[in-house]
Amino acid sequence: MFVHFRRSIVLAAVALVLTFAYAFAGTGVAQLFFKHQADGSITPQGSTLIGQNWSQATCPGHLPGSCVFQGRPDDLGPYAGSLKPVAAGGDNPLEANNIPGKPNVLNSGESGATNLGPRSKVLLQNTEQLVAYWKKRGVDPTPDLVTTSGSGYDADITLPDALAEIPMVSGATGIPRSTLVALVNKENKSAELGFLGSSYINVLQLNQALAKLR
Repeated sequence: MFVHFRRSIVLAAVALVLTFAYAFAGTGVAQLFFKHQADGSITPQGSTLIGQNWSQATCPGHLPGSCVFQGRPDDLGPYAGSLKPVAAGGDNPLEANNIPGKPNVLNSGESGATNLGPRSKVLLQNTEQLVAYWKKRGVDPTPDLVTTSGSGYDADITLPDALAEIPMVSGATGIPRSTLVALVNKENKSAELGFLGSSYINVLQLNQALAKLR
């Protein structure tokens, strides 16, 4: 009996050591070769992995959000901070909201699609509201700019999305359109490994590059 007990202790100790060794080894490799990603891809302006609401960026003399590029409407307009994801189109995954009548209780945002079907009247109303939002800013929106992503916080947009916003950004900042086109093309990244998905532009990195021009 003592032999079996000793073997079980030794096996548990070995398993424990291997578990911690594996964890520390994984952390070490991640910090050594992928430090930026392992630390959450954090920059002073936020994470490059999480979409942000750029619609409140101040633009003196222009509508809010006009002087920067914006991402998909995951937390914009009808999708911003809703407590009723089915009725209003979706929660803002980046915002915790106070539940009505319970000021000290927060309703956390959730990641996920709106699940509104093509015949949904709510989806039609939300889309019309977003189209009007963009039209006010001189943008002929692409489908991506008026529909949410599957995750609810997409940090990237496509090249056509960014190009569509150039008239807005140029008008608000005074930067020539040709300069912005060159900037957008420079920030356009090819598909992962050359074949996974399609090319994309990280909105945060694009706006960081835009800030240097300004």
